[in-house]
Amino acid sequence: MKTTRGKLHGIDRESVLLEARKTLAQPSRRLFAQRALTLGGLAMLTGCSLSDDKSVETFLSAVSRLNDRAQGWLFDPTKLAPTYTEAQLTRPFPFNAYYGIDEVPDVDASTYRLKLSGLVTGKRVWTLPELYALPRAEQITRHICVEGWSAIGRWGGTPFGDFLRRAGADTSAKYVGFKCADDYYESIDMPTALHPQTLLSLEYDGERLPAKYGFPMKLRIPTKLGYKNPKHIVEIFVTNTYPGGYWVDQGYNWFGGA
Repeated sequence: MKTTRGKLHGIDRESVLLEARKTLAQPSRRLFAQRALTLGGLAMLTGCSLSDDKSVETFLSAVSRLNDRAQGWLFDPTKLAPTYTEAQLTRPFPFNAYYGIDEVPDVDASTYRLKLSGLVTGKRVWTLPELYALPRAEQITRHICVEGWSAIGRWGGTPFGDFLRRAGADTSAKYVGFKCADDYYESIDMPTALHPQTLLSLEYDGERLPAKYGFPMKLRIPTKLGYKNPKHIVEIFVTNTYPGGYWVDQGYNWFGGA
C-alpha cells in the first residue's frame, strides 16, 4: 500500500456515494455491509445526512465505527484461518509497504532492543538472542491486502499471546499497540492479540526474517488484513486508550478483519 486515501472535500454527492460503496466493498467491510444493506439504512443508523462534505466524512466515520463494533462482536477468538502447504507458497513473496524497497530501514541486530510498555508488569527490553530463544511455532497462511491481492507465506516465530503472558501483560486490557523502525504504527484488539495464530514472527521461509519483510520482527495476523501486520517492531505497549494506526488515522477501518 503506497498511496494515502483521498480526501472527500469538494466532490459531488454522486462521487461521495460511489466512494462510500467502494468503502463498504472492501474485504474488511463485506460482512457488515451484507447486514446494513443500503447506504440509506446506514445513514438512518448513524443519524448522518449526506448533504455536504462534512456530513459525508461524519457518515463514513460512523460507518467505520459501527463496522469495528460489528467485526469485534462477530470475531471468534478460537476460529483458525486456513493454512496451506509448502507447494502453495507464493514465490517470491511480494514486498509491500508505504515506501519503496530501497527505503527499508536498516536495523542493527547487535544493538536492537524491543521495548515493552504500558499495562505490563515486566516492563523491560528484549534482545534478539532472547527473542530467538523463545518457544517457536510456524504457520503457512495467506496475507490479504486491502488493495485486492493476496499471497501465501511461511512464517516462524513465537505465539504472540504466549509472549504477552510471559511478559506479564494485562490481557484484560483493550488494545495492544506497536511502534516500528520505519515510523509505522498500528494497534489491534486484545482478542486478536491472543488468537492462537497471531505470531511474533522472527523468520520467513525457514530463515531469519529478511529486512524487506520486516527484520527483526513483524506481527503476523492471518485473521487481519495486511496493513494490520506491523513490521520492524521496536516497541509493544498494552493500553485501554485507543491508539489508532498509520492507515486507520487516514480513514481505513481499525478492526481490519480479513
